[in-house]
Amino acid sequence: MEDLGRFRVLLEEERDRKVKLVTALRSDITSVSLARQDSNVDDEHDPEGSTIAFELSQAEALLEQSRAGLEEINAALERIAEGSYGRCQVCGAAIPVARLEARPWTCLCVEHASGRRR
Repeated sequence: MEDLGRFRVLLEEERDRKVKLVTALRSDITSVSLARQDSNVDDEHDPEGSTIAFELSQAEALLEQSRAGLEEINAALERIAEGSYGRCQVCGAAIPVARLEARPWTCLCVEHASGRRR
């Protein structure tokens, strides 16, 4: 694939963004958790308690999504290094460049990603 260098750059830039996001989310979660520990807030009876719990839950979900995305990006960079990037991991078919441009970390062709092929 002739565009490997371009996709490597895209993946590395996205990895850098994800690492910064993961770091920021961890910091936010830690700050909120510490603030909750130091207060006498009873989430069940405090009108702000449910908001804090919701925000903490949202941040934890975003953190998990970001970690998963980071794993996908790192796996794509490994596929570039080993020479299998751009091929479906299920059927071995070439993944269309347009799909790789939209989702450079993808490891599935359109058919397998959509579940149309089994």
